[in-house]
Amino acid sequence: VQLQASGGGLVQAGGSLRLSCAVAGSTFSRYSISWFRQAPEKEREFVAAWFRGGQNTYYKESVKGRFTISRDIAKNTVSLQMNSLRPEDTAVYYCAASPSVILSNLRAQTAYAYWGQGTQVTVSS
Repeated sequence: VQLQASGGGLVQAGGSLRLSCAVAGSTFSRYSISWFRQAPEKEREFVAAWFRGGQNTYYKESVKGRFTISRDIAKNTVSLQMNSLRPEDTAVYYCAASPSVILSNLRAQTAYAYWGQGTQVTVSS
């Protein structure tokens, strides 16, 4: 499966961005799709996930109420709508996919075999 992330950019604090992850090469609904991010000199961290097979979504605590992950099956795309952005949201954002990740391991980057190339999000204060 191939993942293509897009939609990053520069925005002022309080603004919004929408990231998209296009999934190609396999049955879209079989995969859990997650977003991770990595800020300079920090480890990559989990941001949000759409768990396969249903409508369940999961978020990092600090983005709850600001970020929304959604899925468009017809377009094989998972999006991350980011509102009320903060300077600390600045990072490279990656989408990742796994056909087999379990809930208890959802936030672990090692559970994902497929990754997109990353898109830069910069939030200015």
